[in-house]
Amino acid sequence: MRMIPQVGEVFTGTVVSNVPFGSFVEHPDGKHGLLHGQTVEVGSAVEVKVLASDEVQQRFSCELA
Repeated sequence: MRMIPQVGEVFTGTVVSNVPFGSFVEHPDGKHGLLHGQTVEVGSAVEVKVLASDEVQQRFSCELA
């Protein structure tokens, strides 16, 4: 099982989808996390910082860095 990004990690990811409450960003290791409250064009590269990480649910949330 792949590990998810840890709180405080900064990385450049690709926006893979948009939802009414934000955008999902793909970590270089393949996990997807929510960029809450931000709608970014799908396919865009964005630099983000991990705000919260949930090992059990295998998800994370982030903000623009």
